[in-house]
Amino acid sequence: MEQRNQTPVSEFILRGLLEEGELQPLLLWLFLSMYLVAFSGNLLIVLAIVTDSRLHMPMYFFLANLSFSDICFTSTTVPKMLWNIQTQSKVITYAGCLSQMYFFMLLAGLDNFLLTVMAYDRFVAICHPLHYTDIMNPKFCCILLLVCWVLSVLDSLLHDLMVLQLSFCTQIEIPHFFCELNQVIQLACSDTFSNILAIYLASGFLEVLPLIGILFSYSRIVTSILKISSSGGKYKAFSTCGSHLLVVSLFYGTGFGVYLSSAASQNSRTTAIASVIYTVVTPMLNPFIYGLRNRDIKLALRKLFGREAFSAYKDPLFQDEDMCSRAQNPGRPRS
Repeated sequence: MEQRNQTPVSEFILRGLLEEGELQPLLLWLFLSMYLVAFSGNLLIVLAIVTDSRLHMPMYFFLANLSFSDICFTSTTVPKMLWNIQTQSKVITYAGCLSQMYFFMLLAGLDNFLLTVMAYDRFVAICHPLHYTDIMNPKFCCILLLVCWVLSVLDSLLHDLMVLQLSFCTQIEIPHFFCELNQVIQLACSDTFSNILAIYLASGFLEVLPLIGILFSYSRIVTSILKISSSGGKYKAFSTCGSHLLVVSLFYGTGFGVYLSSAASQNSRTTAIASVIYTVVTPMLNPFIYGLRNRDIKLALRKLFGREAFSAYKDPLFQDEDMCSRAQNPGRPRS
């Protein structure tokens, strides 16, 4: 039996997205801009929901947690990449690499489960509006959030502990801008069959099953929306829920493409570019898709900045609340 964990690895080399030195300043400002937009946008969503008592309801409770998760998610990879570009150093310590992998997988899994819970929340709101407050009560919402965290922590901890059992060769260059699980496993000298098996099993149970739940929820939502007689109501509902499905498609599409095919693919550049979408672009779009198109969030943001919000929305565009928000609050008077 081969003795594992014998090779003393103290650091890895992150090759980044581009090798061309003249493009590094452009890459620095591009990712810095996207990171600041993602960070500030999601932070504003969290502050707006926390400070406005009108938004203390399940839909916005999960949205605030998703925004907080996205802040942490982008912060696990982008600042390190920006630092490496600025200092022209590509080194990351062994402990730093394992820590980055752990938090990246934890927060990616948390996003995955939160997207599933949000789809279920909208399913209950639209398809069972009369029972919504009974089903999505505060205790049940906290239990759902706790389950999301526990599953994410256990999954990321499992993969990290399995990587600790690997021994590494002298080739320690990672063709990526962060310590991605598959790329790190490919550098190991010891047998990685159990690691690859764990990735496929975790992807099946913790990604495929939630995706099936999302698709089922939205199939029922679409069926309910088609029964709405008002064309305007149908348009608003499809627009809101379609935006959510767009983010789900970006997140799951790029995630599955990277984690299920990178082990067999030799094109590391394609893998790294695909990773940009779900590590930076999707969290950056979160405030615009989930928050800034929502009337209640806009009112809360204006209130947060000390402006008189309730007299500002006389435009016919904002006279009707979106379908998902109205369904979740059937008893709330319209402004």
